[in-house]
Amino acid sequence: MLKSTIDSSTGFEKRFEKIETVIFTDSLSASKSVAKEVSDLIRVKQSQKQPCILGLATGSSPKSLYAELVRMHREEALSFKNVIAFNLDEYYPMEPDSVHSYVRFMKELLFDKVDILPENYHIPDGTLSKEEIADYCTEYELKIEALGGIDLQILGIGGNGHIGFNESGSLQNSKTRLVALDHITRVAASNEFLGLSNTPRTAITLGVKKIMEAKRVILLAWGESKSNIIKESVEGPVTNLVPASYLQEHKNATFVLDQAAAHKLTRINTPWLVEKIEWTDALTRKAVLGLAQKIEKPILKLTDSDYIENGMSDLLADKGPAYNINIEIFNKLQHTITGWPGGKPGADDSNRPERKAPAKKRILIFSPHPDDDIISMGGTFIRLHQQGHEVHVAYQTSGNIAVADSEALRFANFVCDYNEMFGIENNAAQKIFDKAIKFLQNKRNSDIDIPEVRHIKGLIRKGEARSTCYYVGIPDTQIHFLEMPFYETGRIEKKPLSTEDIEIVTDIIDSVKPHQIYAAGDLADPHGTHKVCLDAVFESVKNLKSKEYMKDCWLWLYRGAWKEWSIEEIEMAVPLSPDQILEKRYGIFKHQSQKDGVVFQGTDTREFWQRAEERNRETAETYHKMGLATYAAMEAFVRWKF
Repeated sequence: MLKSTIDSSTGFEKRFEKIETVIFTDSLSASKSVAKEVSDLIRVKQSQKQPCILGLATGSSPKSLYAELVRMHREEALSFKNVIAFNLDEYYPMEPDSVHSYVRFMKELLFDKVDILPENYHIPDGTLSKEEIADYCTEYELKIEALGGIDLQILGIGGNGHIGFNESGSLQNSKTRLVALDHITRVAASNEFLGLSNTPRTAITLGVKKIMEAKRVILLAWGESKSNIIKESVEGPVTNLVPASYLQEHKNATFVLDQAAAHKLTRINTPWLVEKIEWTDALTRKAVLGLAQKIEKPILKLTDSDYIENGMSDLLADKGPAYNINIEIFNKLQHTITGWPGGKPGADDSNRPERKAPAKKRILIFSPHPDDDIISMGGTFIRLHQQGHEVHVAYQTSGNIAVADSEALRFANFVCDYNEMFGIENNAAQKIFDKAIKFLQNKRNSDIDIPEVRHIKGLIRKGEARSTCYYVGIPDTQIHFLEMPFYETGRIEKKPLSTEDIEIVTDIIDSVKPHQIYAAGDLADPHGTHKVCLDAVFESVKNLKSKEYMKDCWLWLYRGAWKEWSIEEIEMAVPLSPDQILEKRYGIFKHQSQKDGVVFQGTDTREFWQRAEERNRETAETYHKMGLATYAAMEAFVRWKF
C-alpha cells in the first residue's frame, strides 16, 4: 500500500475526498513508492509464472517513475521479461521516430533500458490511414481482453481532467478511438511542438471503459498547475466534463500527489473544516485572509458570526473575539508592505520585512531565463538600483529555444551585411550564415536546431538581457551569464541538474557574497526550467551556509509571469506607482524576440508585459480589498529560510 510521506490521514477527509488520495513531499519520493508497487506486482506475477499486464502513460508525470524502474532493473535485478505493456495513447498522425512520438518516448525512457521483449510492448500506431484506425482500435482492445485485462494502469491527468486523451465530454463507456484534442490539451503540448500551429489536432487513445476495467489504477499528478483539476476530480461530482472523476467509481484507484498538486484539497487548504487543528500563526493568517476573500469583506469588518458560519468557531474559542484576531492579522499584513526592498537605512526595522543594515547591500538576482528578472520583479529590480545597492544579475540559461527561426536568420544576416558594409572579410561568418540558412530552410518541426543556430539564438537573448541591465543602470561587471549546461539540449526536454550546474551557481554566489538573493520561485511546472534553476540555488545556498557572509544573507523568492503568490504567503510586497509600472514595461520591451508572437505562449494569449502588469495590479487590489491602502500595483516575495 502506498504510504504518504507528509500526513497521517484521520479518515475525516473522506467527507470531502471521494477517492483514495496519497500525498508525498515531492514527486521523486512519490515515484519511488509507486515504482515499488509496480515492481512488487511484476515479481508476484513472476513467482506465479504469469504475465504482468501494465497500462502505461506518457508525459512529464511518469518520467521519474520510469527512471526508478530502470534503476531497479539495473541495481536490484528487476526483470521485465514477463511484462506486457499497453500504452494509453499516441498523437495522430505521428511517425514513430519523431522526437514527439510516444514510441520514442517510451523506448528512450523505459523499453530500451530494460529487458522487456520487443513483441511485448504495444503503443497506438500514429502512421495508419484513417480508414484503418477503427479496426486497429478494436484489435488493440481485443489483445488486452485476451490477456485478462490490465493488472495495473498508470495515468497522468490533463489540465481539463483528461485521462489518456479522453477529453472533456468523453463517456464512461467510450472505447479506444481517434479523438480530437481539446484546445487546452493542445496549448499544454504546444511547448514541445514549438508552437500551437505545429501541435497535432488528433490522437488515438485507449477508451475510458478499458481504463475503468483495469484491476488497479494509479493516477500521478505533480505541481501546482494540477491542483485545481485534482480538487475537482477528487472532491467534485462524477461528470464527463472531468473524465478523471470517473475514477471515484473504480474499486481500486489511488491518486498519488506531491504537496503542490494537493494544496487545493480541503484537508490541505482548509484543514479546520476537516478536523480540530492547532491554530498556528500561519494557519490563522491563512484562514482569516481566506475568509475575508470568500465573503468579500475587509479584515477589520469580519464578525464573530462570520467566523462561526464558516467553520472557524475553534479559532474564535482559541484566539477570539473576532476583533482581536482581525487587528493582529491586519497589522501583520500591513507590515509586509515596503517601498524599501533592500531595507530602509536608519529606520526602525522591527516591523519591516527587510533589515536596515547594511545600508548598502550587495544583491544577486537569479533569472532562469534572460527576461524573468524584469518581467517578474522589474519594479523591485529598478528600485534596488536607484536606492544605491550593488545589484548583480545572474542569467542562469541562454533561453535560446524561445527564439523564433526568423529572428535567428535576421541576426545572422545582419552580421554578414555589417561585414560587407564595412569591408570586413570574414569567410567564417559567411559559412555560419550559409549553414544556418540551409538548415532553417529545410527544418522539420521535429528537428533539433544545429549548434550554430542555437548559438545565434542565445546571443540574441544575451543582447536583450544586457540591454535591460543598461536600461536599469547595471554595468557589465555586474551582469553574469551562467549558461548552465542542463539547459543546452536544443529541446524542451532538458538534462537533469548536474554537479557542474550547481557549482556554477555556487561560484557566482561565493564571488558576489550577497546580503540578498532573489530567485524565481514559480513552481507551476515541477519539471520546468524554473524548478531546475531554483533547485540549483537551494543546493548552492546549502553548500555555502557555513560561510561567514551567508549568515547575513537572505533569500527572497519571486514568481514569474504565470502565477503569483497568494496573499497569505506574501512576506514582502513592494508597491509600484503608475510611473514605475511604465518603467518596468519599457524594461520588458528590451526583449524584442519575446514580443509579438512568443514561441512558448502557453494558455495566456497576452504578452508578458501585459500578464505582469495585470498580475501586479491584482495583488495591489487584493491588499486594498483587505482594507489596506490603494496602490497601482505590487510585486510580491516570499522569504526562504535556510
